[in-house]
Parts: sequence; structure tokens; C-alpha cells
Amino acid sequence: MSIKIALAGNPNCGKTTLFNALTGSNQFVGNWPGVTVEKKEGRLKGHKDVIIMDLPGIYSLSPYTLEEVVARNYLIGERPDAILNIVDGTNIERNLYLSTQLMELGIPVIMAINMMDIVAKNGDKIHIEKLSQKLGCEVVEISALKGTGIQQAAEKAIAVANKKKNAIPVHKFQAELESVLDSIEDKLGNDVPEEQKRFFAIKLLEKDEKIESQLKRVPDVSEEITLVEREMDDDTESIITNERYTYISSIIGECYTRSKRDKLTVSDKIDQIVTNRFLAIPIFAAVMFLVYYVSVTTVGTWATDWTNDNLFGDGFTFFGIDIPGIPVMIENLLVAIGCADWLQGLIVNGIVAGVGAVLGFVPQMLVLFVFLAFLESCGYMARVAFIMDRIFRKFGLSGKSFIPMLIGTGCGVPGIMASRTIENDRDRKMTIMTTTFIPCSAKLPIIALISGALFGGAAWVAPSAYFVGIAAIICSGIILKKTKIFSGDPAPFVMELPAYHMPTLENILRSMWERGWSFIKKAGTIILLATIVVWFASYFGWVDGQFRLLDTLELDHSVLAALGSSVSWLFAPLGWGNWKSAVAAITGLIAKENVVGTFGILYGFAEVAEDGTEIWGTLAGSMTAVAAYSFLVFNLLCAPCFAAMGAIKREMNNTRWFWYAVGYQTILAYVVALCVYQIGTLITTGTFGFFTFVAFALIIGFIGLLIRPMKEYKTTKSKSVAGAK
Repeated sequence: MSIKIALAGNPNCGKTTLFNALTGSNQFVGNWPGVTVEKKEGRLKGHKDVIIMDLPGIYSLSPYTLEEVVARNYLIGERPDAILNIVDGTNIERNLYLSTQLMELGIPVIMAINMMDIVAKNGDKIHIEKLSQKLGCEVVEISALKGTGIQQAAEKAIAVANKKKNAIPVHKFQAELESVLDSIEDKLGNDVPEEQKRFFAIKLLEKDEKIESQLKRVPDVSEEITLVEREMDDDTESIITNERYTYISSIIGECYTRSKRDKLTVSDKIDQIVTNRFLAIPIFAAVMFLVYYVSVTTVGTWATDWTNDNLFGDGFTFFGIDIPGIPVMIENLLVAIGCADWLQGLIVNGIVAGVGAVLGFVPQMLVLFVFLAFLESCGYMARVAFIMDRIFRKFGLSGKSFIPMLIGTGCGVPGIMASRTIENDRDRKMTIMTTTFIPCSAKLPIIALISGALFGGAAWVAPSAYFVGIAAIICSGIILKKTKIFSGDPAPFVMELPAYHMPTLENILRSMWERGWSFIKKAGTIILLATIVVWFASYFGWVDGQFRLLDTLELDHSVLAALGSSVSWLFAPLGWGNWKSAVAAITGLIAKENVVGTFGILYGFAEVAEDGTEIWGTLAGSMTAVAAYSFLVFNLLCAPCFAAMGAIKREMNNTRWFWYAVGYQTILAYVVALCVYQIGTLITTGTFGFFTFVAFALIIGFIGLLIRPMKEYKTTKSKSVAGAK
């Protein structure tokens, strides 16, 4: 019989690092049943019968975010054999709030205090034995990053699980509160196991409405609630919260010795610079510029160029052996077996050209993912959320909104799903509507394509795309917050800032591979199917009244050309009204990578990113530099891919709101792209026309929406997060 061990802890406590170290490659990632929160489980290395469940990072077991609900439902419903509670040793007082709740569940708990190497470096001391005695559970020291003590923690968790001895919380509240809780436990009777009675009694006293679904019979505790609130002059939820912190403070006073140091820690010294009121934003801008410069313009481009010139090009020489490129190899194979012309065209000009065009950008993406993984793991991105909270709050959004946007740099789908951590419904909806403005990994090939083909690989193009997204978010926040449906104060932002540390190469490479593999799988499924459809639609059409296979000089007679021409007039004011560009933008709604794949098919080449060749000239000849930047802006800001739109539909849980979100994104993209092209053309060529006038009118109207005064609307106050201090 297998043993289930749940990993539980606050966000940024090192839980995921510990999970990766304990399970290695024996991981299974999916979603929790019925919800879009990621579910991670794996088998402990060397123990086939031990399953490790990585619960979402949470601050408490209060049901205010989906992560908290998921974690609580699992712990109550599944009843794992043991809980391995990871605590950040550098923020131990705040982390112990969740620990007190976990112990009330009646499940054996092993506490693993992480980052002990940093605690020691700071000169602090945690008295492990005394802490264990005070809490009533075994406590071990670990460093998940360095791998010290983690196996011992796992073995101890297995040991307490095998004993099947339920934990009994030793912490006590005030005498009056204890007597009331005893009374509620009596009312629960035999409907709740003895070891769970304390947890359910506390939740009933806190007036936790969602706890009712966990009980067969809900006892009437109104008398007890009234008694406590009258005696202690506060609401029961606040009373319980204060009692917990009073208990934790008493423990910390005896079990934690802070060094008497006048000097600041290394993290404090770094934060004085990177979170400085005046330097924070310029530093963040410089960091992101460097990330995109290296990923898209220099190292990433060199790697991508080699891939396209050699792997997806004519081939390369390896130790004196000439190895043909994938397109040449496949074409030679098809000719050798006597493949039909139409099938050969489908495979070479459709699948290889389309999918190969997208896969050619994988090296650039992997370089970008390495940078993002490093910034997240070292602790800087947590500071960025804190920095952006200052800005976002002025424009109607919370720093919590930046977390989904940060996740969205990898993929818009988990970014949209991450909005569920925002309790305020208005802020959550606004975040969903704006998260996909941040360039995700699927948009990186479009950025690299436009940068290389039309701007000669200019260093400013890629970073500007990132900051166009930030500007769109800020402007949207200002405008939307002044409407009745989005009015009100932004949700409070509470987040622990982890100490800076050097991430391990293993963790960085694992994060890079997980994101990169997700992209490659999409190229092998959705993009593969899309390129086949695009090829058939572009290489079949009517010529002289006959429907037949076309050659490359007859693409203007294709089915795709007819469809593209019917809508291309819509994009003429944006500077790219030819049918090929229109079709590329539309196929991008299936998956943004399709934009590049479609160009690969329509222009008849696979080496899309090959800088400085006639291929770039072919693409550049179809639009001006200003039109190309307009095309880039439109594809960055318009409605996202089908997968992300599906996530928006699920998270909004309302068809009307879904169309509001998609419609707002598309209209904003069209307006911004139109203004970029019309004003840009006026500056570069001096051309002034009707749509130039429209662009100026739109800019004036946009500025008016930004500066108009805020109206006061009656709004209902949202409930604050329990335990947030």
C-alpha cells in the first residue's frame, strides 16, 4: 500500500525546489479535477510506494483563493498519511501561521525549516529541539537548494506516516475561547473523526461558509459565536487570527535568536538599490532590455541562425561528414520512394516549412527561458511584483495583477489561470482582460521575425514589444478603473520577499526544459494541424474554372488567397492590407506561432529567421518598416490564441464577459496599430490622409479617457484575507 505525503507551505518557501529534489524526473503534472490549478505529484526517489503531492503555495487554509480551497479540500478529503510542512527560516514567524492550521487537521506533521544556510549566514539561530517541543511535532533543518537534510526530512515523514499516529495540536487559545471550542466539538458528535474536530470547530467559529460542504450535519453554533464576539469585542475570524499570532510570538521569543548585528544583510543591501523609489523602474527596464537583447538579438539569434541555416537549411559538416538539413533529407527520401507530387508538396512545403519555421525559434526561446528561470529563482521577480504594485496601484490595479502577467511571459494560459489568486472580482476580471498584453513565448517568434526582416536585428525592437504590453496594461487600468463596473480600490497585496540566493543549474535547466518542451509539443500538435490546413488552402484553388493543385507562382488563385482578400481591406489602414499578412494574423488566433509558420508556407521557405538573405528581402518587400511594427503591435495586443481564449472563457465563467474581454483586446490592438502606422507614415514620408486624421482623433479621445476625472460609485467592500498582516 502506497504512502501519500503532502508538501505544504507558503509561496516562495522553497517547496517546489524540494519537490523537484525529492522526485527528480518521476513527476506527473496536470490539473486538479474540475479546476485549473496545477497539480503536481511524483514518487520519492528510491521509494516506489511513496507518493509526494506538491500542494499549491498558500498562506492559510482560509477559503479566499482557489489555491487555498484546493489545498484544504485535498487535506480534508484525501487525508494524506503525513504532511511535510516547509517553512522559510528567514521568515519563520509569518510561515508558522499556516503551520498552526495544518496541525489542527489531525494529520502527522513533520516541519522542515528551509534556507537554514541563509539563517546561519545571517548569524541567526533557530533552536530546533525547543521549537519541536513547543509545537508538538518533529522539526528538521534543510536547504532545498543545496540538497542538505532533504532525505532525512522525507524519511521522517515516512516514519510518522507508518506509525499512523495522528497529530494533536499542543497550542492553546485563551481559556474562554478553548471552552467555546470544546462546546462546538461536542456538538459535532460522531459526524467528524476525533482528530479533525478541532479544525472543524475553529472553522465553524470563524463562520466559514464553505466548511458546510465538508460536513454531513452542520450544528448551530450561533450561541457560541455571539458569546465569543461579546466577550472579546471583535468578530470571531479576527479573534482567531490574533490568537494565532499571539501564540506564534510566544514561541518565537523562546525558539529564535536574532543576531545582534547592526549591518544589513546582503538581501537588504541589494533591496536598497533594486527596490529604491527612483532606481527600481530604470533597473527593471535595464534588466528586461538585457534579457531580450541577449535572447532575441545576440546569443539567441546566433543559435537560431545556426539552426535555420543548418538543421532546417542545406545542412552542415560534422567532423568532416556532410550532414544534410532536415528539409533536404526529407525531400531526398520522398523522391527516392517515388512519393506523389502533391504529398511531397504537403510534407516539404507545408509541414516542414510551417512547423520548421516555428521550431527554428526554439533556441531563442530556450535562452529567454534560462533568463526568466534565473530571475524567478534568485528572488528578483518577487521584488518586481512589489515594485509594480506601486505603479499598478496608482492606475487601479494591485501588484497581485503582475503575478499572472509575469507567469504569462511563458504562456498566456497559466497566466490567465493565475488570476484566481485575486480575491476582488473586479480586479480579477481586469487582470484577465490585460494579462495577455505581455508578450508570451509564442509571440517571441513574431518579434524575432519582424526584428530581423524589417529592422536588421535592431536591439530596441524586442524590448519595446515588452514595454508596449506594459503600457497597454497601465493605460487599460486607468481607463477601465474609471468605469462603473471596475471602480473601487484595488485588492491589498501581501507577499513575502524571499532572501536572494543563487539558483542551482539543475533547477534553471529544469524550468527551461519544461517551458521549452511545452512549446515543442504545441508545434507537434496544434501548429502541425494548422500548417496542413494552411498548405491545402494555399496550394489548391481555381484556375481557368478548374480546381487543382497550384504551383508557387499561382498562390494568388488559392482558396486561402480568396479568403484573405475578403478581409484584407480591414487591415489596409494598418499598413498591411495584402492577403498574406491578413491570413497570417488570422491563423495566429489558433496559435500565435502560426503567424511565422504561415509566412513560411506562403513565402515558400522554412528558414524564416535567416538574417541577411534574400528571404528577409522577400518578406520586407511586402510591407514597410512602419507597417511591420504596426503588424507586430496588432499581433501582440489582439485577442490571444484559442487556448488562451478558452482559459478566459473558463475564468470569466460568463459568455458576455468573455466577449467583452476578447472584443476589448482586439479593438485596442486595432486602434494602437492604426495610430502607429498612420502617425509613423506621416513622420517618415509626410503622407497625410483620411486615416491620419482618424488616428489623431483616436489619440485625442484616448488621452481624454486617460485624464478624465474619476467618478465615485457605490461599491461593496470585499472581505480581507484572513491572516494577512
